[in-house]
Amino acid sequence: MPRLIKDDALVLFQGDSITDAGRSRENDADLGRGYAGMTAAWFSALHPELNVRFLNRGIGGNTVKDLQARWQADCLDLKPSWVSILVGINEAARRYAHSDPMPHEVYEATYRDILTQATDTLDARLILMEPFVLPTDADRIQWREDLDPKIHIVRNLAREFEAILIPLDGIFAQASALRELAFWAQDGVHPTPAGHALITRVWLQAVGAL
Repeated sequence: MPRLIKDDALVLFQGDSITDAGRSRENDADLGRGYAGMTAAWFSALHPELNVRFLNRGIGGNTVKDLQARWQADCLDLKPSWVSILVGINEAARRYAHSDPMPHEVYEATYRDILTQATDTLDARLILMEPFVLPTDADRIQWREDLDPKIHIVRNLAREFEAILIPLDGIFAQASALRELAFWAQDGVHPTPAGHALITRVWLQAVGAL
């Protein structure tokens, strides 16, 4: 497929701890130890002729409501040409760990709001990644009751906004048939280095960079 990200583009990664991955709050060049940093490094190595910049504004523990609350400063004011989002697992975690559920219709409406702002205000292209969980224990298996409908919401929003969809839930399920679950994410949520590298590979493939 043709490469979609062009010269002088600004790519913004948004999400929760999977995206955050220890990024620096003081140095924008330090995108953390996860897929955001790996993706930026590999894209730059594969396409050194392009002047593409990458920013990471993921924050551990965030839900889509948290993204909405900081969307002006952490998205719109940055004026990205591409916005890549991975969010949804904390919504499921809070339902079971803290009895603090986020209704699916609220998740959908809030997610749609930030996407609308990004497209209407910035005319940005969107990359939506499915939230995912691996069945490493009984708790993680229980989370699927909340997470599965939210995965379908992300898929529907990708169609609605003509976004690139990266089906991470299925990709990790497929990968888990090749190696034990802990190889990809020891706690079923936070990827190992191999798990982050897997996300990097499918992200680069999705935008035609690999």
